[in-house]
Amino acid sequence: MLDFTWKVFSETGNIDTYLLFKELEKARIEIPGNLDDELAQIDSPVS
Repeated sequence: MLDFTWKVFSETGNIDTYLLFKELEKARIEIPGNLDDELAQIDSPVS
């Protein structure tokens, strides 16, 4: 989602899109453990 939002901003220069990008980026940082971490745990073998 971040990549898409950034791409739209870079092509349009729309400030609202940039603000949305920053909001999404901040939310991603505030969420402990992102989806990539969860998927990596699912794919790793059980010890």
